[in-house]
Amino acid sequence: MPEPVLTPSEKQVSAATLKLRFLKKLRCTLKYEKAAWAGGANLVAGVDEVGRGSLFGPVVAAAVILEPGYRIRGLRDSKLIPEKKRNELAQKIREHSLGISIAAVDSVRIDQINIYHASREAMLLAVQQLLPQPDHLLIDAMTVEHDCAQTKIIHGDALSASIAAASIIAKVERDRMIRELDSSYPGYDLASNKGYSAPKHIAALRERGPSELHRQSFAPVWLSTKPQEVLAFMEEEAALDESVVEVGEA
Repeated sequence: MPEPVLTPSEKQVSAATLKLRFLKKLRCTLKYEKAAWAGGANLVAGVDEVGRGSLFGPVVAAAVILEPGYRIRGLRDSKLIPEKKRNELAQKIREHSLGISIAAVDSVRIDQINIYHASREAMLLAVQQLLPQPDHLLIDAMTVEHDCAQTKIIHGDALSASIAAASIIAKVERDRMIRELDSSYPGYDLASNKGYSAPKHIAALRERGPSELHRQSFAPVWLSTKPQEVLAFMEEEAALDESVVEVGEA
């Protein structure tokens, strides 16, 4: 799926907002599932992860085999869905799936192998734990070391119902995990920002430094004890993140 061509006026808008607008235009369907079924697959699993850009805690992945005969309306990229609606959809997914699996890779492992490989590891673990075992995987933007057929789909969580379902399940689970950690790691506003680079989180990193569950290999974390000028760019990034949330939940 090609990225949008920007007009001069659009170039004045933030990259995060433009990406959000682009994703909202995509239609989440069963196109890829139907292609896999037509190719002989019976158990098609969508696979996705959440938390790649967070500064704190694990990356979480989910694998979901949707019930073929039931259509869940409203499935789309979890980032585009308000929290209340996301929780409602997660419940429907649990009720109308043949199998769901969730796996997490912690911050220590992320620092050891980097976030890309940690994301792939979490997705592979989710697939390996999934029962029944799938015979075709639909994965958002990558593949994993598994011996069944796979289809890599760019913007998959906005295009494939199964990947969107996995995105929602993973997002709801990770948000729950981070909220539960908030009281053990006060001051970082984790219940609100879920570990992402929101202004209060960045400020707390500057004031008190990182906790043991922060991703030490991420620049805003390891730079948090350095001269504060080097973190100035993060304030703009945090503002973009907040605008994405506000627009997504509008």
